[in-house]
Amino acid sequence: MVQKNKSLPCPCGHGAYQACCEPFHIQTQTAPTAEALMRSRYSAYALGLGDYVLLTWHSSTRPPQLNLQQEIAQGKWLGLSVKGHWPGHGKAEVEFVARYKPNHGPASRLHERSRFVQEQGRWYYVDGDLL
Repeated sequence: MVQKNKSLPCPCGHGAYQACCEPFHIQTQTAPTAEALMRSRYSAYALGLGDYVLLTWHSSTRPPQLNLQQEIAQGKWLGLSVKGHWPGHGKAEVEFVARYKPNHGPASRLHERSRFVQEQGRWYYVDGDLL
């Protein structure tokens, strides 16, 4: 688990982890926007928090399981850049670029425009298009 350090940077690059994504990960807060949810999901991928990723994935598209520990053992997430956030009424889209470096081989980029839906005050990732 992540060490308790107020100055530990958040993997999403948006400040200190304790004030940024940790409250969502430990479920003391819910993400107020789709962008905040997307950032917290990226951080969860980087930290190996598979349960959080599944919890924030809409039930209509959620996989039955997710093994992020294997992914972490094979490489490292390097950074996140949010390109845009388009909120709507109970729906939103977020475009981002996430960089990943496997232990062997060149780094790669995941460029996606993701779709989110809000149900009962909570945002969920639905799916996305690779760009």
